[in-house]
Amino acid sequence: MDNETIKRPVREIETDEETIIGLESRVVLYNDDWHTFDEVILQLIKATGCSFEEARNYAFEVHVKGKSIVYNGSIRDCLKVSSILEEIALSTQIIS
Repeated sequence: MDNETIKRPVREIETDEETIIGLESRVVLYNDDWHTFDEVILQLIKATGCSFEEARNYAFEVHVKGKSIVYNGSIRDCLKVSSILEEIALSTQIIS
């Protein structure tokens, strides 16, 4: 062979990557027959930092529908909110 350069085809390798960033989780609060509206409202304010009106609306929705999504955020924040709500034995669940 001459001094010719052998050209080989260039192969591009594609990789399928899926990165989930900032996926929000939710805290669901369930109704019970033990806590008063005032207890739930105060604990919601403590856990989420929401206003009195927002907490009252969440408490009413929990009472009427049996449950309500009371917080959206990172899993870390949802764990914190859920643990604060559960301090007074409220029933919660974190969903993604």
